[in-house]
Amino acid sequence: MDSLKEGASYVSEQAKKATTGTSKEANKDIAKKSDAPLGERASAAKDAVSDKASEQTHDVKAEVHKQQT
Repeated sequence: MDSLKEGASYVSEQAKKATTGTSKEANKDIAKKSDAPLGERASAAKDAVSDKASEQTHDVKAEVHKQQT
């Protein structure tokens, strides 16, 4: 039963990682737009850094769940 729970947690963390990675890429694109307002670009850059950290966190958690199966 624990193996099944860990497997489900692994899949969940992988999905969160993918979602965060998509958000990171979108924010990077906004930050690079020269026609976007400076405040919007700065906010997007900050969000991209935050998304990168979250993406790495989800990756580590997924690996832990994978090892426990």
